[in-house]
Amino acid sequence: MAGNPVFSNFDKNLRSGQYAGFGSQQQGAQPGYGQPGFQQQPYGQQPFGQQGFDQPYAPQAPIQQSSGRSMTMDDVVMKSIALFGLLIVVAGGSWVFAQRAIDAQQNSTVLGLWAGGAIVSLVLSLIIAFRKTISVPLIIAFTLAEGVFVGAVSAFFNTAYPGVVVQAVLATLCVFAGVLLGYKTGLIRVTARSRRIFMYMLIGYMLFALVNFVLVLTGLQEGFGIGGSGPLGIAISIFAVALASYSLAIDFDSISDGVRAGVPEKTSWLLAYGLLVSVVWLYIEMLRLLARLRD
Repeated sequence: MAGNPVFSNFDKNLRSGQYAGFGSQQQGAQPGYGQPGFQQQPYGQQPFGQQGFDQPYAPQAPIQQSSGRSMTMDDVVMKSIALFGLLIVVAGGSWVFAQRAIDAQQNSTVLGLWAGGAIVSLVLSLIIAFRKTISVPLIIAFTLAEGVFVGAVSAFFNTAYPGVVVQAVLATLCVFAGVLLGYKTGLIRVTARSRRIFMYMLIGYMLFALVNFVLVLTGLQEGFGIGGSGPLGIAISIFAVALASYSLAIDFDSISDGVRAGVPEKTSWLLAYGLLVSVVWLYIEMLRLLARLRD
């Protein structure tokens, strides 16, 4: 779950003027989304989009060109609730199925759910990123696959560390609320510079995670891999949680920018999907951190 190219590419398109003029063409647009003060500082004139912030390997974000009303914050909230609700239902079913397999010592079944959900989620996320239009069915399919993955992982961790899932969920909700409050009050700020620094750190962590995965897969490392459950491993997990937490702040900032710019209403599906990716990433990192602390 490390990384969220959805918002970085969305921001790139927003700042380069991909959505320019959409809000002003909507007869039913809500007041305030196309205010003169916003138009006086178009994104295209800011240095943010000229300094190579975006991931060099990331495809262009989907651009929705259909006509219709502009996106509102309520649109993003409602789509997010729908996707998270679907994720929870599917994850619950996957957990029950995986738990039965664990009780029957059918580890291959659990691994199949875990790996299958992760692989399908990865493939669908790449397809969503490469598409030039927003596909709601693909986003829903991704949510289903992600639910299978989250349920299987949760069952595995909760069996090894009883009660850790509840702790991880509560910790994730607290961090989500804290970051949202911090962003709204200005305590947590998102700037062009902070976005670039975050992206460089994220790329570094992704490379580390890939190396760590290969080491565990080949048997050169066991358990959590590099650092294990010692001080180094705990420090790595804290760093990952911090990255995922700041990713939420960037997500909130991107959503606010999209609402102010009056992007097409269907874009709310893409932004809700991106927020889902960040929250699941944070939850997984919380699971790993709490499990390491248990050891």
